[in-house]
Amino acid sequence: MNEVEHLAHAAHESSLLPWIILLPLLGAILNGLFGKRYSQKTVSLIGVGSVVTAFVLSTLEVIRLAGLPEGDYLSVDLWRWFSAGELNVELSFMIDRLSAIMLMVVTGVGSLIHVFSTGYMKTDEGYARYFAYLNLFMFSMLLLILGKNLLVLFVGWEGVGLCSYLLIGFWFSDMEKAEAGQKAFITNRVGDLAFLIGTFILLFYSYGSLDFVGVGGAGGLPQTAAYLGDKAPGMLTLVCILFFIGATGKSAQIPLYVWLPDAMAGPTPVSALIHAATMVTAGVYMMARLNFMFALSDVAMTVVAVVGALTALFAATIGLVQNDIKKVLAYSTVSQIGFMVVSVGVGGFVGAIFHLMTHAFFKACLFLGSGSVIHALHHEQDIRKMGGLKAKLPVTRWTFLISCLAIAGIPFFAGFFSKDEILFFAATAHREGSNPMLFVYIVSVVAALCTAFYMFRLYFLTFEGKYRGDKHTWDHAHEEPVMNWPLIVLAGLATVGGFVGLPHFLHAHALEGWLEPIFGWLYEGEHAIFHVSHSAGLEIALMLGSVLIALLGIAFAWRLYMREKLPEAPVDAWWHKLLMNKYYVDEFYDAVLVRPLRATASFCHRVVDVRIIDGLFVRGSARLVGAVGDGLRFFQNGDVQAYVTAIVVGIAAILVVVEYLL
Repeated sequence: MNEVEHLAHAAHESSLLPWIILLPLLGAILNGLFGKRYSQKTVSLIGVGSVVTAFVLSTLEVIRLAGLPEGDYLSVDLWRWFSAGELNVELSFMIDRLSAIMLMVVTGVGSLIHVFSTGYMKTDEGYARYFAYLNLFMFSMLLLILGKNLLVLFVGWEGVGLCSYLLIGFWFSDMEKAEAGQKAFITNRVGDLAFLIGTFILLFYSYGSLDFVGVGGAGGLPQTAAYLGDKAPGMLTLVCILFFIGATGKSAQIPLYVWLPDAMAGPTPVSALIHAATMVTAGVYMMARLNFMFALSDVAMTVVAVVGALTALFAATIGLVQNDIKKVLAYSTVSQIGFMVVSVGVGGFVGAIFHLMTHAFFKACLFLGSGSVIHALHHEQDIRKMGGLKAKLPVTRWTFLISCLAIAGIPFFAGFFSKDEILFFAATAHREGSNPMLFVYIVSVVAALCTAFYMFRLYFLTFEGKYRGDKHTWDHAHEEPVMNWPLIVLAGLATVGGFVGLPHFLHAHALEGWLEPIFGWLYEGEHAIFHVSHSAGLEIALMLGSVLIALLGIAFAWRLYMREKLPEAPVDAWWHKLLMNKYYVDEFYDAVLVRPLRATASFCHRVVDVRIIDGLFVRGSARLVGAVGDGLRFFQNGDVQAYVTAIVVGIAAILVVVEYLL
């Protein structure tokens, strides 16, 4: 087997695949164009029904995929999109074992978020517009994960960026929320520019196809990657880093993470959709999809691993002191995506997808749980004004607690298995002739410690102790039944979802077996790139260490926040100011980028546009022509006698001049 044959498998025609993608688009069109005429019940039926139906069809297709020979995939080619020389790009879609996992996560978790939204948004005047945007978001994400080639993926990539702008700034009459949407949109354009440049480079080197799979061991991006790895490794590294910059935008990594915390400006179910099932996972999925490219560049993989580790720790430390319930979860997402990026960087592609899946379960549950709290407390989000809510919100409390246990990595919840796999690869995976990146492992462990602390700080301040808000809000706090069921389902998945990836020493890692046709070549055979320890003792030791770290973080949070009088925040301490101000990164960007750009734009408007272009060239040329006309009007006045006089005087003047010259 050569280095591209591992992605050369048989395609099987799918008739349901286009409908999975088009149903959410149809829902978006109907609610977007006619939603104001529909009753709220009809809007809900269209918005929720389109996504639930897509989930049912997705399940049927994944079951069919599981029955195919290992490595085969389902696909459909709708029509030729465009041709340019030898390049032919089809509007085509595919479901293989990698996209199948993403498909089930996006449609499954997305369906639950849609159901939750019917309760959370029922009093909002923009109900139909909300579901139109939400359906459009689902359509864009499905386009991204099911695209058979890089350009179809990029259309979905841009689509989720647009929808994030629409949903984050959903309440656009509030300028702060509108600016948060703009921030998300503009920040992602930076990453998207790098993505486009990388795509153009691949177009130059491509063998006439940008497909993710080759046919008969030839063609497609795998062959392009193999050629670059052999003939132009520097160019391959550049392309990988450009794509990774794109991923830092969508998946909120350093330095383009700054939009994600502000994404809390949108409705809470939107936060759950962005953070758990759709947009922020796009960068991780894209790198996993292009594993045959990233794996060939040691430099690019090192950059990915280091940036992921630093992001995981950086965001986790900020989360330690946040008081907005959604902001804590927002920085948690940035940190957890950092863990996934670490896994990609050290060669643990299976671990990255595994944590992506489990994170979707517990993070969606956490965000929807925070939405239940916010809804019950009349949109109060400050955890310092909460406490004791387990008495009023029992379902929310238990599901929130389960998800906190999962994200902290407590056995045997979902996050325990996926996080430990990442740490195991970070500690042991290496290339031939190199050593594991222990720096990445150590930084990731410290980030895991912070995660356990800030998540249980959040839980204790919200649900335990005494209520610290006003009595009127407490008296009217209650749960919505329609919002409870999605929480229960997600908490169940956060409890048992990790058992598809049991530790390697048990030889029962079902997810690894499922993804073997996609990633197996990285670790086995003569072309294996990564080497991983098979020591059961080492894996168990690392696992016990990570559990101890999690318990230490929880114990510290218990000691600080499970007592009669809460500790005073050390507001005067330099480190607290640093964390509360998020390391002053936003202020730095504002000083270095935003203000100079606005000053330049203001100068271009006031001086270049108004004075030079409008004043000098546009209005100035008009005034010049007018002045010339006014001067000529003195002579061209229609008086024949004046014309004759002028002619006679002119002739006389000419004669005088000629006489003088002669």
